[in-house]
Amino acid sequence: MITVLLADDQPLVRAGLRALLDSEDDLTVIGEAADGREAVRMAAELRPDVALMDIRMPELDGLEATRRLAGSATRVVVVTTFDLDEYVYEALRAGASGFLVKDAEPAELRHAVRVAARGDALLSPGVTRRLIEEFAARPDASPSTARLAPLTDREREVLAHVAGGLNNGQIAARLHMSPATVKTHVNRIMAKLAAHDRAQLVVIGYETGLVRPGWT
Repeated sequence: MITVLLADDQPLVRAGLRALLDSEDDLTVIGEAADGREAVRMAAELRPDVALMDIRMPELDGLEATRRLAGSATRVVVVTTFDLDEYVYEALRAGASGFLVKDAEPAELRHAVRVAARGDALLSPGVTRRLIEEFAARPDASPSTARLAPLTDREREVLAHVAGGLNNGQIAARLHMSPATVKTHVNRIMAKLAAHDRAQLVVIGYETGLVRPGWT
C-alpha cells in the first residue's frame, strides 16, 4: 500500500485528490495539510511514501516545505500550473521527485504517485526535462564541471544520458551494456553527487554543462 499526504490550501482540491487516490486498491491518503508548515510536521509524524505538494500555500510555501523534506523517506511531487514553471525548477533542485500539472488526467495523478513511491523521477513524457532545458538556457546560467570531479568517464557518460531523459534500458542499448550495469552506475553516481533520485541528476547534468538544451 502506497501512503500519500496531501498538501494544498484549498479544501476542494484536497477532497478531489483524496477521492481519486482512495479509489485505488494500492493507494491511500493518510493525511491532509492546509499549509507547508503543517505538511512538514505531518510528514515527520506520519512518514507517508509520497507528498503531493502545492507551491502557493500560507505559513510556508511548497518550495521551502520540499527543501525541508529533502533526504527524508517521503518523496515529494509538486502540484502546479504552467505559470509556476520557475518554481517547479527550484523545487526539483530542492529535492522534489517530479511535478504534476493541476489539470492532469486522473490516470496521470495515480501514475505520478506510483512512480515517486518506487523511488523514480517523474521525467516522462518530457515536460520536466523541457522545464530544465528552459532555465538552463538562461543567460545567467554558469555551468561548472567541478561538481563532476568524483565521476569516472563512464559515469559521466551515463549521467549525460540520464540527463537526456533516457531510462536504464535505453542507456543500456546506447552504451552496449546490461540494464543491471547501468543501474549500478546510476546508483554510484547518485551516491557520489549526493542526489537522491534521477530528477536531481537531470538538474545536475544541465547545471554543470554536461548536457545542453537540445542535446540528444
